[in-house]
Amino acid sequence: MENAAFGRPADKLILIVDDDESVRELIEFIVKKEGFRTEKASDGEEALAKARSVDPDLILLDLMLPKYGGFEILRELQSDETGSIPIVIITGRYTDRSTSDMIKQEPNVRDFIEKPVKPQVLAALIHKILNTQPARRPA
Repeated sequence: MENAAFGRPADKLILIVDDDESVRELIEFIVKKEGFRTEKASDGEEALAKARSVDPDLILLDLMLPKYGGFEILRELQSDETGSIPIVIITGRYTDRSTSDMIKQEPNVRDFIEKPVKPQVLAALIHKILNTQPARRPA
């Protein structure tokens, strides 16, 4: 029996933005394993274009990107039609508390994950933000 309060992961599209192909592939693997659809971008320009064209339900955003820094992308995504898309920041750079607090105060940022990404942590966070039910694993 499906719980009506929860959405289905298959109905949700997640935009994965990272300039490191191996990281993108790992995150895509985690996200697809949970049943979500994915779209990927490898730099800031592509991320903005895709955010506008595919209208994702969530953006997983690396802050260290070519062509645009993560902060510029955050600012851009707060404008116009992408302003309501929730964002989870994924960063490999050690971030001090004041920087991470500053990032978390951005209106569209829901959370902050440091690399290396822990699959269970990322999966749980995505389900929480998108209000979806994790796929049942065979026992």
